[in-house]
Amino acid sequence: MEIYSISLNDKTIKVITGDITQESTQAIVNPANNYLKHGGGVAGAIVSKGGFVIQEESDKIGYVKTGSCAITSGGNLKAKYVIHAVGPVWQGGTNSEENLLKSAVICALQLAKKYNLNSIAIPAISTGIFGFPKERGVKIITDSVIEFLKTNDLPKEIHFTNIDEYTSNLFVSYLKSLNVD
Repeated sequence: MEIYSISLNDKTIKVITGDITQESTQAIVNPANNYLKHGGGVAGAIVSKGGFVIQEESDKIGYVKTGSCAITSGGNLKAKYVIHAVGPVWQGGTNSEENLLKSAVICALQLAKKYNLNSIAIPAISTGIFGFPKERGVKIITDSVIEFLKTNDLPKEIHFTNIDEYTSNLFVSYLKSLNVD
């Protein structure tokens, strides 16, 4: 369910509360681990609903360093692609976690642009089992997306899609505080 939307340089940012595996954007972002083993959380749901082909393609890719990303097909999902972004595990903020999270988000957006994708759904990467503080994560993800959109023509539509209202509300509050619409 869309709860907020803004326009920025002919592009749209939407905040969605819902299941990212049900998104009809051209790509969805999977908050992945380094080995692209999609066992639990959002990653597990993506493979469960998209089919094992996503895991098979991930296995062929192998290791992805923290702050980077890789792309596979979307299998049986509505999204044509899954971009596996490897965000950092929170270690107290002393190991470049903020820069690595920004890097993972920018990597996902760059892949979307490379594949000429108009739309992408991004969850709050690293803020689940990786322990990144939600408020900080939301700020970094949002700032990274806005910075990218200012100088790139694709993607044209970004969804911040999260299953829980609390995280969605953090995205809404932060976007409103920026006065970008």
